[in-house]
Amino acid sequence: MNKLLSSLCLIAASVGSAAAFAAPFTLSSPDFTAGKLLPSAAGGKPGNDPACHGQNISPLLEWQNAPANTKSYALIIQDPQGKNGLGVTHLVAYGIPATTQRLERTALSNGKGFVGGLNSKGTEAYVGPCPPPTLDLHYYTFTLIATDLAPTALPAGLLREELLHRLEGHALAAAGTVAGYQAQIPHR
Repeated sequence: MNKLLSSLCLIAASVGSAAAFAAPFTLSSPDFTAGKLLPSAAGGKPGNDPACHGQNISPLLEWQNAPANTKSYALIIQDPQGKNGLGVTHLVAYGIPATTQRLERTALSNGKGFVGGLNSKGTEAYVGPCPPPTLDLHYYTFTLIATDLAPTALPAGLLREELLHRLEGHALAAAGTVAGYQAQIPHR
């Protein structure tokens, strides 16, 4: 009996320590280093906004070690400093199938591989950074949420707040990264 109890304790301890040492759920990009600047091409396209000097090319994103029971992912890209601290949402994407481990460069700009929610500009795809032309560096948060929802569970067009509300009780884990972007300052 003592031998059986000792064996069970040893098995339980090894299973517990394996879980404790499981690789973390991570999000990264070969297009930028976490905490450093996004490539200038990731910025919004010039148009009506003079602060936009990029090509609106969304970065390649890849992730690994999601929870085993993940059915889909959601991705939010946000500039918490935008709009004078009120925040700007650059992307609300969800319904990304659990079999997906990366989104290629331009996929988010072109609305490929996800169900689009509404960003701050009212579109369902990536909108690149266009911070005001000051010396102020803006930081962009990329948050990937593993969920237990089927990829088709949510309708298109949800706002960030609506998505987060619907993910209550369905979010399994999150991974994230941060990158900076600074507008070009006009030469005088």
